[in-house]
Amino acid sequence: MNPKYVTDIKDVAGLTADEQISLTTVTRWFAFRANDYYLQLINWNDPDDPIRRLIIPDNGELLTWGALDPSSEERYTVAPGVQHKYRQTALMLVSDICGGFCRFCFRKRLFVDDESEVAFDLAEGLDYIRDHPEISNVLISGGDPLMLPTPKLEEILSALRTIDHIRIIRIGSKLPAYNPYRITGDPSLLRMIARYSTPDKRIYIMTHFNHPREITEVARTAIAQLQQSGAILMNQTPLIRGVNDNPVVLAELFNELSYAGISPYYVFQCRPSVGNKIYTVPIEEAYRIFEMARSHCSGLAKCARFVMSHASGKIEVAGKTAQEIVFRYNQAAKPDNIGRVLVYARNPRAYWFDDYTDCITSYRVSP
Repeated sequence: MNPKYVTDIKDVAGLTADEQISLTTVTRWFAFRANDYYLQLINWNDPDDPIRRLIIPDNGELLTWGALDPSSEERYTVAPGVQHKYRQTALMLVSDICGGFCRFCFRKRLFVDDESEVAFDLAEGLDYIRDHPEISNVLISGGDPLMLPTPKLEEILSALRTIDHIRIIRIGSKLPAYNPYRITGDPSLLRMIARYSTPDKRIYIMTHFNHPREITEVARTAIAQLQQSGAILMNQTPLIRGVNDNPVVLAELFNELSYAGISPYYVFQCRPSVGNKIYTVPIEEAYRIFEMARSHCSGLAKCARFVMSHASGKIEVAGKTAQEIVFRYNQAAKPDNIGRVLVYARNPRAYWFDDYTDCITSYRVSP
């Protein structure tokens, strides 16, 4: 099967004519893209269907809120298409298209800004990575790297594999959810993964399953084929209002992933990007949901950490008391901050780390 892509909201048969007209206002600002495989997962009789919420625009996106680059990614751009925020990791933006446009996307700027941060000529970026031996792993992202033709993606993997100090290549992709036929229908992709995912230099596929209903039978087949090709799969998802902000649903997602051999990796606080207000849950409510979900999981299904991709680093929500909330830097732009613990007064209205302004205590954990 080769799903047909849909880019005009008026071509979505499940919407009424009035809905199609109303939502064109949203799509003038924030692009829409889906395919007929993914759209058929929607229960159109349920206006609150979570799959609908993931892919179909909502007029609430027009609320004035957020920033185009809430994590200040531009600050860490070191070459066209390459960011270097954390010492051991480089990020390569290699595609400016996705299998579907997530309504909660934190890189909307790639689709609304004329100045693309994606590089189609990666020579300068590869030279930068080659000249920085502290970089041991590269995350290939975008857009969605699996939207590239397999030969183009292989050019990137092949070039990275000529750099001895690159031990891990990560490919961030939602196509196992949006269009698993991209994987099951392309044996050359699987052969390529097998070629470059070696016992001492693995390829990781960072999947983006946001709701358990995305894990269909064909998605399970795609997952198994990637695993059989030598890739290691891990999942990350934001906590999204109306999608997985229910502990039972989030626990089901964790469990189903673990049953398929995918390790739940990160649950992200939804970034305060432009248009994202209606998809975002306050941090302390989100942490409660996250911990309640974990209580319904086995050890293998509860590996995820609840974090924010803040401009200063990967900040984990590590705990809370009746009066305080505890954060820890899992990773940091300034290496000295790694492991640092920050304790703040509780703020139930906080949506982002910057909303905590009255610091009670700040100290570093001993190694």
